[in-house]
Amino acid sequence: MAQLQDKVALVTGAAAGIGKEIALTFGREGAKVAIADLNLAAAQATVDELASLGIAGMAVAMDVANEQAVEDGVAAVIAAWGRVDILVSNAGIQIVHPIEEFPFADWRKVMAIHLDGAFLTTKACLRSMYKTGGGSIIYMGSVHSKEASKLKSAYVAAKHGILGLARTVAKEGAAHNVRANVVCPGFVRTTLVEKQIPEQAKALGITEDEVIRNVMLKETVDGAFTTTADVAEACLFFAASKTNALTGQSLIVSHGWHIE
Repeated sequence: MAQLQDKVALVTGAAAGIGKEIALTFGREGAKVAIADLNLAAAQATVDELASLGIAGMAVAMDVANEQAVEDGVAAVIAAWGRVDILVSNAGIQIVHPIEEFPFADWRKVMAIHLDGAFLTTKACLRSMYKTGGGSIIYMGSVHSKEASKLKSAYVAAKHGILGLARTVAKEGAAHNVRANVVCPGFVRTTLVEKQIPEQAKALGITEDEVIRNVMLKETVDGAFTTTADVAEACLFFAASKTNALTGQSLIVSHGWHIE
């Protein structure tokens, strides 16, 4: 039997990149998948792609930093499918500046999408999971949940914060059979990372190739980017777990960039 047969999964930021790969992976394993994204048209395009593969999906417009938008989106999924068994809090952005030049508005935007978004989607989904007897919450962390890089103070702070949220959800959720875990990728060559390459080259005064070789991939064991499939498989591992044995844990997917 498929590992997620008849489960209902909600994946945020799922119209493209890592989120889309997670949605496809979960769908192939039998889940119905709600594609939550700021861009409803792009979310619907992903749903159409899922449908072409025989996977049940629905598009949900969601600004994860807006409490009402999150509540309405989760309610729409529950109205359609009766429950949410798996939440993947994946939506994210990146803004880079030196700390002394970091605009507070940019700091707050990064925090709102990563950390507030994780909290708001968790809060909305937990109520359903508690009623239906359990679930799995998977947060998209980062190697930056474990260590820091220059120019990324807001992102690093937010990703560190997600570890704390997940560990607390694991403690509170255990009585209701809800697990919480964090997947921590290294650099995945999505549009988010592609955007960073010229930005970091300019900020650090080096070439784009040097950003890739000497900043992004310097600490990996093989000089390779992590793939979206690598990350999706890690998410599936946590989503399909049958017990609380691994709850509250984080899994680094980074080609050895950070080794614990």
